[in-house]
Amino acid sequence: MGKMKIKKLNPKFKSVAIILAGGKGKRIKSEIPKVLHSLWGIPSVVRVCDAAEKGLGSPNRVVVVGMKAQEVMNLVGSQPTTIFAYQKIQKGTGHALQVAVSKIKNMPDATNVYVFPGDTGLLDPLVVKKFKSEFEKSSSAAMMLTGQYEGPIELNMYGRIVRIPSVDGRGERSGGDYLKVAEIVQAKDVLKMQNSDVHKVVYNKKIYNFTKQQLRETREFDSGFFAFRLGLLKKYLRALRSNNVQHELYMTDMVKILNDSGYKVESYSIKNDSKDLGYQPGYSLLGFNSRSELKKMESILRAKYFELLKDVLAIDNEEDFFIDSEVIKQILRLDRTGLPVDITIGEGCSISKNVKINRGVTIGKRAVLDGNVIIGKRVKIGENVQLSTYPGQKLIIGDDTKILNSNIIKGNVKIGKNVEVETGVIITGSNEYPVVIGDNCILKGTTYIFGSIIEPGNWVQHSVLVKKYVQRLRNKSKEAQKVRYILPHPEGRDSIVSITQRNNKKS
Repeated sequence: MGKMKIKKLNPKFKSVAIILAGGKGKRIKSEIPKVLHSLWGIPSVVRVCDAAEKGLGSPNRVVVVGMKAQEVMNLVGSQPTTIFAYQKIQKGTGHALQVAVSKIKNMPDATNVYVFPGDTGLLDPLVVKKFKSEFEKSSSAAMMLTGQYEGPIELNMYGRIVRIPSVDGRGERSGGDYLKVAEIVQAKDVLKMQNSDVHKVVYNKKIYNFTKQQLRETREFDSGFFAFRLGLLKKYLRALRSNNVQHELYMTDMVKILNDSGYKVESYSIKNDSKDLGYQPGYSLLGFNSRSELKKMESILRAKYFELLKDVLAIDNEEDFFIDSEVIKQILRLDRTGLPVDITIGEGCSISKNVKINRGVTIGKRAVLDGNVIIGKRVKIGENVQLSTYPGQKLIIGDDTKILNSNIIKGNVKIGKNVEVETGVIITGSNEYPVVIGDNCILKGTTYIFGSIIEPGNWVQHSVLVKKYVQRLRNKSKEAQKVRYILPHPEGRDSIVSITQRNNKKS
């Protein structure tokens, strides 16, 4: 890993985000670090960083990296107030927090520190903003964001929020301590317990007993989102111990440590905001450890975007499409003008960032549009068409043009208005040799065009045109001359013989 540049956080902002992005994620079974897996075209860790910055209103962030650190750093990007903390050996979330806090040098102890798991790619800035507001107006040393687990108990692998019951182990009332957060017990530690075991919790000098079944049935879970006061965090982080089934330092043990030290720890439940936010905020807490969970999270985003678009354009299959969020914003801007959008998106389409779409466009099944692709009005794109560019290139398609099924067009290409590109055409334009196709051309099957210029009104079929200029000439009947069967000089012809001749020689 390369040497990291020394950067500083900005003390003008009273908040710092810590993004935990150092783990590999063994259960996802991939060489790609878990946080680099994409949700709707954007890596999870990038989504979390953006949501944290918007929600906190602060650019200050420390990103903990480990597995393939340079790749994570490159995707997150270098910002003046972004510090990367390298976790060489992953020893748990508590260790990651220690590594991150050691990098916070120039911030006052009153700074509020917010911790976000890097795999929670559905995190909404509004949830972050509400969580920040609750912590700022509280007097607590720490606060956690909790949710309610709604699935089968045996599948709940979240940490359990342990709250003080109404009476202690001796039957005495807990009084003002009732329902306060005592600690968090990890799912693996619960599963390790014998059915006869009792988990003892000491809180304000009283002992409370919890059975394995009680802990298993606890549905309030730890989301991994925490808020701390920086000064107290620095002081008590060293108290973390690895006396648990995973032999790791748990960040969640800070709850018990602060409680035992006489500080107030509170929780904030995301369910409190479902009306205010106007959507299902619980999605913000979802992380993923497997490909199936990642797929589920992406389906949630797809459903969200379908709801935004369903009355604006026609989508053939609401469960099978991809339109980058920036393109979605562009479509919604078109709709706000009050004019009909009249866009149709076929099943399995993929429309990536930087594509510019227009009114009256039809995109067929499984078409892929990737890169700086600019589409004119009323363009028809057929099934399985591939339109793409490399960085710095531009692919322009003029109004009323038709790109029929299975064609491949890539690179620096400009196609004029009212052009018909029939099935079986491949067009490639490079930086040095772009392709320009004039208005009203017809390009028919089994044609390959590279780095060529074709004048308006031409008719090309069964040709290979490499760095050619195609004029529009008229024949004796004054009609446009058709260009057919233009092939380059063959090479290696002596390697080819007919099957009949070859068989005769053998016999």
